[in-house]
Amino acid sequence: MKFQKTTMLMILIVMISGQWTYAGDNQAMEIMKKSHLSMFYAADDGIAEVKMTITNSRGKERIREFAMLRLDLEDGGKQMYYTYFRKPHDVSRLTFMVHKMPEASDNRWLYVPAVDLVKRISADDKGSSFVGSDFTYEDVSGRHWSEDNHKILKEDKLGDNDVYIIESTPIEKYKGFAKKISYVDKGHFLPLKEEYYDKKNELIRVFTAEKIEEINGIITPTIRKMENVKKKQYTMVEFTEIKFNIGVGEDIFSERYLKNPPRNFIK
Repeated sequence: MKFQKTTMLMILIVMISGQWTYAGDNQAMEIMKKSHLSMFYAADDGIAEVKMTITNSRGKERIREFAMLRLDLEDGGKQMYYTYFRKPHDVSRLTFMVHKMPEASDNRWLYVPAVDLVKRISADDKGSSFVGSDFTYEDVSGRHWSEDNHKILKEDKLGDNDVYIIESTPIEKYKGFAKKISYVDKGHFLPLKEEYYDKKNELIRVFTAEKIEEINGIITPTIRKMENVKKKQYTMVEFTEIKFNIGVGEDIFSERYLKNPPRNFIK
């Protein structure tokens, strides 16, 4: 009888522990969902001028300037991006377009004006460098929260901010990272910092939200940094002239506008 009671007690403890773990995982998933929506789905659409500064290990800088349009068809669902490069001369008029498909591979295109070529970017290239920067193609439009398993490591502070520290690991085989540690603000759920690790558990990249501002009532990271730890270089991205809910039409995100930018939005 004593043995049976002990066994039942152990089973009960395992069941309760399992429920706690399950609830914790659900909470982590919900936090990462809110974080993704705050970062990549602010308002229904938006436009911004962007300055990207790439600094190599010797301190040499390369600067790229472009306009970025975004349209959300569904929160956390289908989304479209249109990026039109202005400077420098070698990428001027280059256009990058994404149809983000959360339950399937994203559709991505590049228009290269030097050879008048529209190039379809393979879904396998999403971890590749975005125009020579330390951000990847996937970093531009975000990695969907459902692609990873998440768990809360602890709650802590990052500077003056209260944060959730969450570990994310890819559900399927993925080249971009083996593990990601996110520091998510408890108030507005934006990721303040993200650490990316490889299979050897070595730190490879670090993202930080360097400056956060309120624009039209929306909390927005206006300066973002991605550091490539192994290459000892980093990329700073500054967003200016940000506008939300400007009435971007779905027709803009078509091959027609890859070669001819929509002049009512991009001058």
